[in-house]
Amino acid sequence: MPDLLLPPIINAEDAARIDTAIWCDVRWYLDGSDGQAAYEAEHITGAIFVDMDVHLADHSAVGEGRHPMPSAAAFAAGLGELGIGPGDPVIAYDDRQGVPAGRMVWMLRAIGHEAALLDGGLDGWDGDRSSVVESRPPTSYPSTQWPALLADADTTAIHGASLSAVVIDARAGDRFRGETEPMDTKAGHIPGAINLPYAANLDSSGRFLPADELRQRFIDAGVADADVVVNYCGSGVSACHNLLAMERAGLGPAKLFPGSWSAWSSDPSRPVATGE
Repeated sequence: MPDLLLPPIINAEDAARIDTAIWCDVRWYLDGSDGQAAYEAEHITGAIFVDMDVHLADHSAVGEGRHPMPSAAAFAAGLGELGIGPGDPVIAYDDRQGVPAGRMVWMLRAIGHEAALLDGGLDGWDGDRSSVVESRPPTSYPSTQWPALLADADTTAIHGASLSAVVIDARAGDRFRGETEPMDTKAGHIPGAINLPYAANLDSSGRFLPADELRQRFIDAGVADADVVVNYCGSGVSACHNLLAMERAGLGPAKLFPGSWSAWSSDPSRPVATGE
């Protein structure tokens, strides 16, 4: 992960001081609720809406899960369409514990773009709100490439079987154990993975734990001694929450398996593990 001035997670007070930031509302809901409608009803004043399924995924990709990662060039082009240039710092938020907005922030930081996730999200924002739909004039964003931070299914399988690597599943424990699966074709997890649910990165108020507590959480899971760490979840979204938490803790860089369980479980050749 490139060295950046903005921290991966930023509190509201510090965020409000960055008068050059482009605020991005990245609300998206698993139950199919309309994130754009939520944005149009009320959002942080000046924020633009970023669509998870348009700007942060490439649904033309087949067999790559529910939220396939777009090419870096396509992501850059989408940023330009949103009016975000390479020198524009971004602060993103949502109202789902930082999960969808965390995907955008991690993608931006991965290509070296200054970006931060608003700690506490919309619920933790005490500043002005508006229902005025905002847009920015399109700009040019240079084509770029993803760094070596993306892992495919074969690579993740190898790391899952390795004693020198750690593969982290960010989903809730019941889905990891295979007790329930509301979204994908099979229940369970990638063999060799451990379970660190993203929600445990947060305190009771919905804000990220202090860096030292996050660091201890990941160290206890063996991350500090691993040669490689790969994160996955259901569709490559909430895993970014763990990736940002690891960066906040001073650990990493770690990799993302974008296809995650939705891609793995749809491939009949892939083995499935259940239980702890």
